[in-house]
Order: sequence, then structure tokens, then C-alpha cells
Amino acid sequence: MRKLLIVGYKGQLGSEIIKNLEDNIVDFESLAKANIFLLKRSSKELNISDRSSVLSFIQDIKPDIIINCAAYTNVDKAEEDYGKAFQVNALGPRNLAAAAESVGAKLIHISTDYVFDGEGITVNGEKMPYREYDTPNPINVYGKTKLFGENYVRDFCSQYFIIRTSWLYGENGNNFVKTIIRLAREKGKLQVVNDQIGNPTNAEDLARHILKLAFTDEYGIYHCTGNGITSWYDFACKLIEYAEIDCIVEPVTSEQFTRKAKRPSYSCLDNMMLRSTIGDGMRDWEKALYDFVKNRLQL
Repeated sequence: MRKLLIVGYKGQLGSEIIKNLEDNIVDFESLAKANIFLLKRSSKELNISDRSSVLSFIQDIKPDIIINCAAYTNVDKAEEDYGKAFQVNALGPRNLAAAAESVGAKLIHISTDYVFDGEGITVNGEKMPYREYDTPNPINVYGKTKLFGENYVRDFCSQYFIIRTSWLYGENGNNFVKTIIRLAREKGKLQVVNDQIGNPTNAEDLARHILKLAFTDEYGIYHCTGNGITSWYDFACKLIEYAEIDCIVEPVTSEQFTRKAKRPSYSCLDNMMLRSTIGDGMRDWEKALYDFVKNRLQL
């Protein structure tokens, strides 16, 4: 019996992982043969920033695989509430990593494109997506605390997967897709930044790849995002088009759309490690978004 513990299972990614398991739609041999006992634990039920509680809990149930989907994700609020962001995004992963090591469990930790500064890697005058070996340099509190979490996982656990993703959306929780749909209907006219570039990622696709990795020993750092790059503006335009909403979308610069936390202007990720190990089956971002809007999103 393999015990799989999901921390933060009520969020958009955790719930998608559970759906993949319960619907038995992950069609690869290793999982089909696995006798899995699914353990659900939300970040509220288990205070991952409390080291003694985490160690006690993990040692009591002795999971074989821990997937940490819990995170402090309010990028702007983190600039003021940095203590809480550090507790959840840095100390939480540290505690889970130490606990995983104590019982010989694998730890899958979800991180972010915001560990990079957005300057990009330039080759022959052209910016290239970040690869797993490129040096992080976060420019806001959220990114800094997530990088601390990554480092703690590497320091305290020997069987780890650190999975960086970006611009995530799914059926549960708040995200850009739901916000744009709501505002488009309410206002009929939107302004969206056009100078921040990244990779929209469907939570369903990410969940499948997380589970594929979970049953391997291909440990390390991974980038796992939708394929193809775009701006928040073009992302919003495609979304409005697919949802068939009558709304005008205007491009603006980041300077015109002031927020507390600075965002990386170019945070595109390259799924190099996926291609080199289990294979990169992440869909093109436009195809994944179209499928989500037409088949998963409650319009």
C-alpha cells in the first residue's frame, strides 16, 4: 500500500491532482499498478509552519509520497505580510522536507517562475526561456520566500522534486481566468498589461505531470508550464474570444498599472527536464485554454 499525502488539497492544483487520481485518467503503467491510499490534508488543518506538529503528523502516518500544494500566493500582500509569507513559503517546505526525510518519503514541492528576476537569458540578442540550471534572482517578497522554500527542500530532503510553474489556472480557487471572465461581464472594457511575458498553465496538465514524476526516481528541479509564451494582454484576449464575451481589452504598461509588488517582465520557463526524463506532454497554452473554457469552466 502506497500512501500519498496531499497538503493543500482544496486549492486549484491539489483538487486537480485528486481528480486525476479518482477519475483514473492518468494512463501510465506505474500508477495503474500502484495500490494508492490517498491522504488529504489542507494547510489550515495542518499548520506546516509548526515544525513539531508537522514532524509528529508525518511520523505518525508515514506517507510514501508528499505533495506540497500549500503556499502563500498573494503577491502584493506579501510585500507587507512578509512574516506570514516566509512562514508558509519557506518554513513550511523546510518542515515538510525534514519530516519526509525522517520517514524516507519523497517530497514534491510546487514553486514558481517568480524566483527569476525577469531579465531573461539573452542568446544572440534574443531572450530565451529560463531553464532549470539558470540562477534565480527574485525581485519581490513572494519570489524570495518561494526560493527560500526551494533551498530548504534541497537541504533537508534527499528525495525531492521541485516543480516550478507559472500563470496557473483551474476550476477551483481564484485565478486570472476567473477574474477576467468576471470583470469582462461586469465592465465590458478591461485594461491588461502587455509588457509581462510568461507561460499560462492549465492545472489539469500540471497535475498529470506531477503524478507521473511522483512514481519515478527522477529527482531534481523541473519547469512545468504550458508550451508557448504570451503576454497577460494576449492571454486575456484569447480568453475573451473563447468565452465569447462582448468586451474590449486594451493593452497597458506595467507603469500604468501600478501594484505593490514588482513583477518579472519575462518569466518564461523551458520544460527542459521534462523532455529529458518523463517527456513533455504539456499542451500548447492556447489549446489548453480553449479546452478549459469550452469543457471545464462554468460560464
